[in-house]
Amino acid sequence: MLITAKRLLIAAAFATSALFASVASAQDQGLISIIVNDTSNPYWFTEGKVAKATAEDLGYTANVSSHKGDTNTESRQIDTAITNQAKAIILDPANANGSIGAVRKAVDAGIPVFIVNAEINKQGLAKAQLVSNNAQGAALGAQQWVQSVGDEAKYVELKGAPSDNNAATRSNGYKTVLSQYPSLEKVGGDVANWDRTQGYNKMQSMLQAHPNIDGVISGNDEMALGAIAALKEAGKLDDVVVGGFDGSPDAVDAVKAGELAYTVLQPVAIFSAEAVHQADHFIKTGKTGVDHEKQLFDCALVTPDNVDDYTSAFVLEQ
Repeated sequence: MLITAKRLLIAAAFATSALFASVASAQDQGLISIIVNDTSNPYWFTEGKVAKATAEDLGYTANVSSHKGDTNTESRQIDTAITNQAKAIILDPANANGSIGAVRKAVDAGIPVFIVNAEINKQGLAKAQLVSNNAQGAALGAQQWVQSVGDEAKYVELKGAPSDNNAATRSNGYKTVLSQYPSLEKVGGDVANWDRTQGYNKMQSMLQAHPNIDGVISGNDEMALGAIAALKEAGKLDDVVVGGFDGSPDAVDAVKAGELAYTVLQPVAIFSAEAVHQADHFIKTGKTGVDHEKQLFDCALVTPDNVDDYTSAFVLEQ
């Protein structure tokens, strides 16, 4: 199921007016447990914040915990949700393969699981998997990156965590577009695990090996912002085009400042809220209300030309 950009605009406008409104008082309908990756990252913070606000608005109690990519922590959090008799679990999985056992444990305990943001490599276990259309977003980003850097350049790539399918999907999406330009030369690449500090360190190392690069294409904003810090320190930012992915507040500010060429906005507020609504529908009717387990939500592009048009309806809030 594909959520189009037009529907994203409509839903985003609704999100601002409704999802962050005062929580309506209602009879407690039970617990919805929300498990995200790392709340210190503004993207995942927003994911948990929106899911919690939506659940509470529907009359549930809700809690948010983070596994920080560790499947053992994730498994314990699932155990806690089972012990607390959660009505549903909203889960951003730690590992595409390694999280399957934890999801199965919840399902065996009679608790429906709704996956958001990152997939698990198992169909028919979770009630729904709601994710950004990463291939579409990567193509958008790569095309914008080429417009910014030109069709003849040397560049490096910063990649996300290998345990997350999104990392490979975005990297492959970049490759599909950039490979069409034979004068674009990829001279280096490294995994920075979605992390700003690692992006900074990896960028420093790649600059030592390749001091004359023209561009950096990154799998997410945090790594891109780390790269920008390293480039600034080396006095090279004015000569290097950097592109990001997520639509975080810091990234949008960097676009406004002319430091980041663009960011690809993931509609995290939209699919996080939608996952809770589908969980609510399932709790009440035994059905999610949609026809497909996997649901894709289109991304949008934030550039210097349109960045001032992006309000809190689109930009992640912390």
